[in-house]
Amino acid sequence: MNRLTDHLRVAALPLDIKWADREANFKMLEEALTQLPERTDVLVLPELFSTGYADEPETLRNLAERNTGQTIDRLKELAARFGVAIAGSYLASTPPGIYNRAFFIEPTGEETFYDKRHLFSLSSEAKTFKAGTELPPVVRFRGWNIAMTICYDLRFPVWCRCRRNAYDLLLVVANWPQARGYAFEHLLIARAIENQCAVVGADRGGTDAYGCYDGLTQIYDCFGKPVGQLCGPFVVADLSRMRQDEYRRKFPASEDADDFVVQF
Repeated sequence: MNRLTDHLRVAALPLDIKWADREANFKMLEEALTQLPERTDVLVLPELFSTGYADEPETLRNLAERNTGQTIDRLKELAARFGVAIAGSYLASTPPGIYNRAFFIEPTGEETFYDKRHLFSLSSEAKTFKAGTELPPVVRFRGWNIAMTICYDLRFPVWCRCRRNAYDLLLVVANWPQARGYAFEHLLIARAIENQCAVVGADRGGTDAYGCYDGLTQIYDCFGKPVGQLCGPFVVADLSRMRQDEYRRKFPASEDADDFVVQF
């Protein structure tokens, strides 16, 4: 394995999302990108980075966009300008439904999407959003296989299972409040350990009507150890495929994993 495919620099941005203010959120993102560490390969944004969470149907309809809308177009421009893949989620409209849709936008303009499967039933999310029906996709980028999930999905290990080492890195984009921060940290660690892969927990920052969020964004290696370091507004880690692959070879737990069939 050469250096280009071994090392991956990942940065997570705990954006202090301004509710329903797309322009303000993009302005903060663009300002942060001027401080992006050199040679960053993947930038991970929080859940619903451009709008924050909304639970009123009319507000949702007004904020939601198609995949061909302004939000994805602007992300493609930023990915190309800074030479970095950008992941996160946004309010997406695929009539007749509204979805919490994760995206992975490559510098070339290639796009991959995933709709949040597990909607938070303790809020109105499950009533106002449509649930996704497809397993998290695996994106091949710079020699790494990368999967995406969204917030509450993290609590469901079967859904996040890395079958036969199908992915090397799991991105978890979130709006996860400090009130449940202990669970967030330990669920991320568990997903890293059981799947023998690196995991990025990209939480938002600041506060909103649902709580405070600062301090939960972190990156974990395949041993479940925190490896993210603060670098300006980002949490950054340099990951090694060679080290991870060696661990998987020496301790091939995936070979003993259970197979299952997902039924909808």
